[in-house]
Order: sequence, then structure tokens, then C-alpha cells
Amino acid sequence: HTHTHIHTEALSVTSYCMFLFSRFMSVVCPGTQNGLSSTGSQENQYNLTKDRYDGCEIIMGNLEITQIESNWDFSFLKTIREVTGYVLIAMNHFQEIPLGQLRVIRGNSLYERRFALSVFLNYPKDGSNGLRQLGLANLTEILEGGVQIINNKYLSYGPWIYWQDIIRDNNGPISLSKTVCAPQCNGRCFGTSPRDCCHTECAAGCKGPLDVDCFACRHFNDSGACVPQCPQTLIYNKQTFQMETNPNAKYQYGSICVSQCPTNFVVDGSSCVSACPPDKMEVEREDQRQCDNPLKFACISNISLTNSNIFLVFCPFPSSNERRFSLMVMRIPTLTSLGLRSLREISDGSVYISQNANLCYHHTVKWSQLFRGSRVRLNNLNNNRPLAECVAEGRVCDPLCSDSGCWGPGSDQCLSCRNYSRGGTCVGSCNFYTGAPREFAGPDGECVACHPECKRQSGKASCTGLGPDKCVACANLRDGPYCMSSCPTGVNDGQRGLIFKYPNREGHCEPCHHNCTQGGQITGIALGVPAGLIFCLVLFFLGMLYHRGLAIRRKRAMRRYLESGEPLGPGEKGTKVHARILRPSELKKIKALGSGVFGTVNKGFWTPEGETVKIPVAIKTIQDSSGRQTFTEITDHMLSMGSLDHPYIVRLLGICPGPSLQLVTQLSSQGSLLQHIRHHKNSLAPQRLLNWCVQIAKGMFYLEEHCMVHRNLAARNILLKNDYQVQISDYGVADLLYPDDKKYVYTDTKTPIKWMALESILFRRYTHQSDVWSYGVTVWEMMSFGAEPYASVQPQEVPSLLEKGERLSQPHICTIDVYMVMVKCWMIDENIRPTFKELASDFTRMARDPPRYLVIKVRLSSSFILFKSTGCLLRP
Repeated sequence: HTHTHIHTEALSVTSYCMFLFSRFMSVVCPGTQNGLSSTGSQENQYNLTKDRYDGCEIIMGNLEITQIESNWDFSFLKTIREVTGYVLIAMNHFQEIPLGQLRVIRGNSLYERRFALSVFLNYPKDGSNGLRQLGLANLTEILEGGVQIINNKYLSYGPWIYWQDIIRDNNGPISLSKTVCAPQCNGRCFGTSPRDCCHTECAAGCKGPLDVDCFACRHFNDSGACVPQCPQTLIYNKQTFQMETNPNAKYQYGSICVSQCPTNFVVDGSSCVSACPPDKMEVEREDQRQCDNPLKFACISNISLTNSNIFLVFCPFPSSNERRFSLMVMRIPTLTSLGLRSLREISDGSVYISQNANLCYHHTVKWSQLFRGSRVRLNNLNNNRPLAECVAEGRVCDPLCSDSGCWGPGSDQCLSCRNYSRGGTCVGSCNFYTGAPREFAGPDGECVACHPECKRQSGKASCTGLGPDKCVACANLRDGPYCMSSCPTGVNDGQRGLIFKYPNREGHCEPCHHNCTQGGQITGIALGVPAGLIFCLVLFFLGMLYHRGLAIRRKRAMRRYLESGEPLGPGEKGTKVHARILRPSELKKIKALGSGVFGTVNKGFWTPEGETVKIPVAIKTIQDSSGRQTFTEITDHMLSMGSLDHPYIVRLLGICPGPSLQLVTQLSSQGSLLQHIRHHKNSLAPQRLLNWCVQIAKGMFYLEEHCMVHRNLAARNILLKNDYQVQISDYGVADLLYPDDKKYVYTDTKTPIKWMALESILFRRYTHQSDVWSYGVTVWEMMSFGAEPYASVQPQEVPSLLEKGERLSQPHICTIDVYMVMVKCWMIDENIRPTFKELASDFTRMARDPPRYLVIKVRLSSSFILFKSTGCLLRP
């Protein structure tokens, strides 16, 4: 461009940010401090936010995103890497905030003097929109302040973060316990070894041990290296014992060390500041502006703006001048016009425009028209481009401008128009008789378009005002004084009811005759719609009653078949057996649920003979791969299994003998305990874990009382009846396969070696005490949240490992009391292992005071709960 002018329609800081990018390789933008206050409409709030932060990488101040609806694009925030103040996300309706690149929040200023990150009330009062994800995937450091995440109705994931790993301020309102790095690393490392610590000046993590390997700096960034302070302007010479000027000195600009302060900033000591303090004044020194000497007050002296961007520079103003200026433009050699086309009023103060060598047009402005009030204004308009030179070069107002003057070249810079205006630009005439669209003159001389239903006229005006009733002629139809595209049909006028009209030959809308039947048809439709709705509601309620009856009959049938006990056959009268003899035709398998050592498990339905109800069940199919055992006859062991009934064991519903034995049990909708603890490890309370230990011990004690050795006790064979009750499954299956041989050998690749006692592995001896060993491993699985025991060891190596005295390590959530109970279960001498009765008693005692025995920190006052767990193999 060959000239520069001031434009006041939109002001932003975009060019200021891009300037910093060109000099420091990081786009730096100023933040805000508005809190929860808004700046006009939703659209205006969004546009201001986008203009301020678009393309920014470092926010010098606070990042505030408040009171914005859901239908806006926030992708412009994805480049932000650092915020020096706080981050406030409040009272918005969008679902996600794209701050995936944000690594560090410095907390130099805190929201409510406490929080560096505050997220609350991000959902509408009515509706389903709202914040669902924070998206802070790379946020690894909050240097000062705490975190507040409250009253976010739809927010997920964010409340489960281990915030203590991010918050460095020990006084922050979060108290957590997860630690990843070695203790020597002060919480920041790139590995688990004590040698893998980040440099002490690193923040938000690192990729190596040097100060140039930091993801972000704790104090200052000096050309990519993190340092505690920028190179000072004066250094001590140990040879001369004097302070000398540092040739490599740099200044502090936020958290960056710069060799020269950016535009619009001045040097104060070793820092870049936006304005000098009250006790100093700005002076030019060594090609840069510095703060020095007392200054009574400062004023705006230099304004230059290109493409709707503004720069404000503070400079000294003579203290002897007592005049107050509300508009001051001075010493801008490139300024050719003011461009204040939207300026309509100067409420107070005077105008000072001086020492602008190329400025024209200002002398055409009738300044008296802009001032309000009776106070005398003292304008100082001198030492600018001489009027004669401006006229000679053609820098005069457009002929369409009035005598009030103009702000610059062109018909859009006039204070007022000589004739008419259209869209802020002066024109010679409106489209009264020609052109499109046709127009009329408004009260202030503006050209206003006629209504679209007005017909264009030739040689005369098409309309006399705004609206369809101001047309000279109609383009389509006329209804009374109004031009319309169609006549009204079925319109309710509030007095005569529905109105129906038709167009006549002249294009006027006439009312239909009162005997016309169209209204009757509408009335029939109006009556038919409610009748149809009532009919649909009746069908709906009848369907509800029918399904309710089916549900009641199904519930009664399930109670009769699932809860009643009756003999298996005539020879066992008096023996209460809950299982029934089933036929293969009564069972239907739907899909496979899994397979184990002794067979496969399928989900299916049991349809009792003579019934129509389908009962969901689990069907375990047992088949002896050796061919030694068939299941065509009912055995005493089957009767024993069918007679078991205890709250903490899965009751056998039916037995279907044949070449392969099918055992039918009630279907558990929540699956196994192993799956549950793996999927819900972040929400398990200590009370539930200890209660489950008690229930499993009581169930095993019941099996022991009935001489039933389980032989395959593990978390995968514990089923959840509900969130607070577990039941033992797969008991007695081994005895069905080998009723007379207690020393059977597993040949399947799924042999549960890691759960078996040492005597069971070496000597094939299975007793209630070997079940105690498996119980200890099951408890270890629960306390390790589903970790695999001996995960890094091959099954064939386990016996030698156990003979050497190695055992599973202590889970991180367990105290020594709980771990010692596990260790007792793994004693070599089976006679000194605790019994299930003793184990039930021990865990019952622990369940009375869960926090004393399990170290799981639960925070209920805020929106999140935190746990810590692990599992590994260690040599004692």
C-alpha cells in the first residue's frame, strides 16, 4: 500500500501476535480478565474470542471462554501451548474444547485467587448439549494454583485425572497420590530410573536430561534453553571487581528472554513492560525506548493501524499543558488519512492532531458538529501536510460528500452525504425509477429497498415506504392494502374463525362463499387428528397391559423353576434338591460365552416342558476328552451338587445327562468378577473389595462343610449377582470327570497352574487347603484390579519359582495386614494355612474399617475419585 489510515470499525491484536511470531518463533497474544462478564451478543462474544486467539501459541494473561453456545467452531484454539495466567471455561453449551496442545498453565494470576484451571456450569438449563470432554491431552504442568471442576452435568474423563501429577503448587486444593517418576526426580522425568530426571528448570515434562529438552520452561525460555532468569544487563567482572555491561543481555518478556522488546513495549530494568511505572517516563536510548526519570502522567501519542489492527504506544506529554485531549494523533509520518468514518460524537475533551507530515483531509472536518455539550473545545491541528499540497495532489473530499468534510479519499469516508447514501457510501441518486432493487429515500437520506412483493414501475416510484402495504402496485396478488405471494388459506383471524380466499381476475384476494366445503373438510381433519391420537393411545395402553401380563407370568414361572426345591427322582424322596433333570429339547444355546479347562459355557434359554416361558440360563457343557467317563446316569455327586443352596454360590438349576453332561445355572448379566474389576477399577471402593473377600470365603466354607473341593477357584470363576454380591461357580466339575481318581492330570493348554497349590502341581493332591491357596491368588487378583499373576513367567516355570520361596508381590493398595493374610494362604505346609472359616472372620473384621487396610483415596466432595493399583512379581 502507498498510504496508511486509521480504521475504527474493528480493532484487534492479530498483527501484534504475528509480529511476535516473526521475531520469537512463537505467536504471543494477550489474555483477558473479564471473569464471567460478556461482551454483547453470543456472536459478538465468539468473534472477539476468535479474533483474539486465532493462531496464538502463548497467551500472556488469562484464557477465558465463557457464555458461548454449541454451534461455533473452536478449532482456532488448537495451537495454544501455554497460558501464563488461568484458564476459565464456564457457562458454555459446547461439547468439547480443542486445547489438545496446551502443555502448561503458569498461574501467574488465579481465578478467585485460588484456581489456575476452573471449569463449571458448562451445560444449558434445558437441553442435552454441554461440555463432555476437556481434551487437555498434553497438559502436564500447573505451576501455581489449584483445579476446580464442578457442576458440569455431562463431563466425562476430566474428573478421573491424576491432577497431583500436574499441579506443582502444594497449596492447591487437590490432594492426590499417584507417582510415576523416581523420588529423586521431583515429579518430572522421561523414564522410571533415577538417572532419567528432567532438568530442574523443566515444566510439563521433557524428552531428555538437558535444559534444552524441556517441553516447557518453569521460569524463562532463552533461545530454547530453560533458565532460572534471563541474562542480566550487568554482570560482575571478577578481574576488575566492577559491574560491567553484558553484551549478551536479554530482557524478560513474559516467560521468554528476548534481545529486544517487541513493538509497543518499553524496557524497564531487565524486563519488557507495556507502560512505564508512575515514577518513570519513557525516553529514547540506544535505538530502543526505556523507562527513566519521573513522569507525571502519560498519554497516547502514536496510533498506527493497518487492516483493522491497532497499536498503542505510551510516551511523555509535557506536564505544563493542562488541556485534556480525547483524540490525539501525532508524529506518524506514514499516516495519510484518519479514516474515522464511524466517528459520530466526541462527548468530552479536545482534539490534538499534529506533526503528521503526510496527513490530509483532517482540515475538511467540521469538528464543531462532533462535539456535544456547551464546554469550549480547544483543537490543535497544526504541523501536518499543508492544505495547498494536499489539494495539488488531489487529496480532497469526494464530490458526493457534503460540506461537513471527510475522513479520507472515497465516497465512503464522508461525514455526511450531499445527496443520498447506500450502505454507508454516498451516492448521487437512489434507484427510484431504474435499477434493481427499486428504492425509496429514508428519513436521513438513505436508500432503502422496497418490499420484494412490490412491482417495479417504469418512470415512477415503486413504493412509498417500507413494508408490503407501501407498494404502488403488487408483483403477484393484493389482499386489501397488502401485497402477497398467495391468498390466505385457513388463516384464523380470531373473530370469524378460519379465512379462505381466492384470487380474482384482477389479482385481488376475495373471500370464498360461506357454502364452500373446504372449511368442513378442515374441520373433519381437525376432529380426526385427536381421534386418531386417542386410538393410538388406547392401542399403546393395551399393548402395555399385554406385555405386563406376559412379564408377570414369566416372573411367576421363573420363581417357580428357579427358587423351588424338589426331588430329582422317586428314589431321593425327602432330599431337597434344587436341580432338575432336563431333556436336551428343553435347552437352546444362543452364543458362546467362553471356554475353560473342563468345557465350554454358552448363553441360552431353558423352556420347561409344557411351558411357553423362556428362562435365560448359562449352559456349561462337560465332555471327557479321554473317553473314560460318560454322563448317561445320575450319580451321587450330581445329587450333592444339585442340593447345594447358599447365597454366595451359583445354584445348579438343572442337569441334562448324555454323552456330554450339560449343567444349567442362572445367567449372570454382569459377568465375572475379573471382568468387573478390570472395567471398573477406578470406581471400586475399599468396602466392596473387602465384602467380596468375605463372601467368597463364606461360600468356600459352605462347600467345605459339604465336602466339595473346588479345584479351580479364580476370579474368572466368580460371578456377580449384583454390584454388591458375588457367587462361586464351577465347583465340583472335576469330581464329575474323575469321581474315583483324585490324582488326575490336566492335559489342556488352559491348565490354571498359576492358581494351583504347590502340592497340587507336584503330587496331584487336591484338598480344601489347596483351595485356600487358590483363594489367596483370587484375593490378589482383586487387590491388583484384575492383573494376571506371575504375568512375566511361563506356566512351566511356576513350580520351581514357588519351591524357591517366591510369591506374588504386595499390591499397592494393600496394607501389610491384608498381604500377610495372602502370604499365609501360600504356605508350603498346607496344615498351617488358615481355614476358610478363619479367612471369613479375618476379612469380616477388616470390612468394619476399610480405610485402615486398603489405601484407596476416595474424594467425594468434588467431581472425581482417585485410586492407585499395580501388580508385579518380586523376589522377597
